[in-house]
Amino acid sequence: MPSPTAPTSPTATPTAPGSLPLLGHVHRLARDPLPFITSLREHGGVVRIRIGTTPAYVVTDPALTRRVLVTDAADFAKGGKIIDALRVFFGDGLATVADGDTHLRNRRLMQPMFNKAHIATRSTAMIDQVRALVTDWPEDIPRDVFADMNDVTLAAFLVALFGTDLPEHLQSDFTALMPEIMKGTIRQTVLPSWLNRLPLPANRAHADRVRRLRELVDQAIDHRKVSAPPSGSADQATEPPGCPHALRTQQEAGLFDTLLNAEDPLTHQQLQDEAITLLTGAIETTGATLAWALYEISRNPRIEERLRGELTSVCADRPLADGDLDHLPYARLVLQESIRKYGPAWMVTRTATRDVHLGGHRIPQGADVVWSPYLHQHDPAFFPEPDAFDPDRWTAERASITRGSFLAFGDGRRKCIGENFAWSQLQIILATILQTWPRLELVGRPPAAQAVVTVKPDTMAMTYSRQAAA
Repeated sequence: MPSPTAPTSPTATPTAPGSLPLLGHVHRLARDPLPFITSLREHGGVVRIRIGTTPAYVVTDPALTRRVLVTDAADFAKGGKIIDALRVFFGDGLATVADGDTHLRNRRLMQPMFNKAHIATRSTAMIDQVRALVTDWPEDIPRDVFADMNDVTLAAFLVALFGTDLPEHLQSDFTALMPEIMKGTIRQTVLPSWLNRLPLPANRAHADRVRRLRELVDQAIDHRKVSAPPSGSADQATEPPGCPHALRTQQEAGLFDTLLNAEDPLTHQQLQDEAITLLTGAIETTGATLAWALYEISRNPRIEERLRGELTSVCADRPLADGDLDHLPYARLVLQESIRKYGPAWMVTRTATRDVHLGGHRIPQGADVVWSPYLHQHDPAFFPEPDAFDPDRWTAERASITRGSFLAFGDGRRKCIGENFAWSQLQIILATILQTWPRLELVGRPPAAQAVVTVKPDTMAMTYSRQAAA
C-alpha cells in the first residue's frame, strides 16, 4: 500500500525527451551518458527514462536522494540492473548482498577493519609499498596514468588486506589479473543480461578469469590463516610490547585477519565474496580519483605549488609517515574536489520494494530507482561553476552550501564502509608520488571523461621527472 504521507493525486512523472522505440534512452546512455544524466535535472526532481522498454526513475533532487538512501531506505532496496550485473561477479559481498540480516551481520563483522585506529596500523606498510613501486617508474618516459594508479592502488591494498608477507607470486598474479577482470565486469554491466549468458568467447574468458581470481583469493586467505595467530591466543597475550617478534607480527598482519578471527565466522564463500568486493572497490574508484587528481595538478601550477609547499612544511626532506596524513589538509581538499568533479560512480540503482511516492511522484513496486553522485555533484545550485576544479570550495567557510549534495560514498545503512580507508590510501599515494617526482607533465591530448561504472579517463599519458620545472 502507498505511504500514509502520500498525496491523493500524485504528480505525473515527466519522461525525458529523446526516447526511441524499443531502445528507449539506451542510445543516450551509451553515446553521451554524463551530459544526458545531468540534463535530467531540467525536467524535475524525479524523471522517468526508459532502458529498452523498461522504465526507470532518476532522482535529480539531492534531498529526495537522501530519502531513498536514509529516511525511506526500507522502500528502496539494493538492486537494479547495475547491482544485479555486479552480483554475478561479487557474489553476496557487502556491496551487493540484499538488504536484511546477512547484510547487517556482515557489516557489523567488517566494521572494525575500517576504523581509523585499525587503518593506522597498516599505513606504514602501505607507504613502504607505494614508495617502492613509484620510485621504480622510469624517468621522462610517457606512462599510462590510469593503469599506474590502478597498479599502485592494488599493491597498497593487498598489503593492507593480506599483510606484508603475502607471497610475491600471489601479488603479481593479482596485479596481472585484476585489470582484465574489471574490463569484463564493466562489459557485463552495460550489455543485456541475455547476451552475457551466451557461450561467447568473451563470456567464457571472463568466467575463467573469475574462477582464477577466486583461486587466488583462496590462496591468500589460506596464507593468512596459517600466518595470523588466533585472536586472543597465548602468543599475543605473552608477547611483551615492543619485542621484535610482536612488532614483526603487527607489521605482517592484514585487515582481513579481523574476519578470520571473528567470533561469528563467515563461510568460505562469504570470505571469498567479501575479499573480491573489497579488492574491486578499492581499485577502480581509487585509481580513477588519483588519475584525475594528477591530471588537474599537472594543469594547475598554483594548486601544485600549494600541495608541494604543504608537503615540504610537514615532511621536509624525510619520507612520508603515517602521522603526517592529518597535517595535509590541502591534499585532502584536492582529492575531495577530484572525487566531486569526476565521480567516481555516475549511476547507482535501487529497487522500489512497494508502490511508493517520492517528491509527489508515484513509483511502482519493482521499478528501478536511479541516483547519480555525478549529477548531484555537478548541480550549480550547490556547486557554483561545477566544471571548474576548485579545491577551496571544500574549506570550512564555503563547504556548508554543499552539505547533502556530496554523495560519492553514498549514505545511510549502505554507505561505503571503506570511506576512512579510501581517504588514507588516496593521501598516501598522492603524497608519495609528489615526494618522489618533482615534475609531472601531461603528454598528448587532454583526457575525456568516460562513464562506465566509474568515470575514468579515456586516455591519459604523463611523464615523471626528478628535475623540477624551471
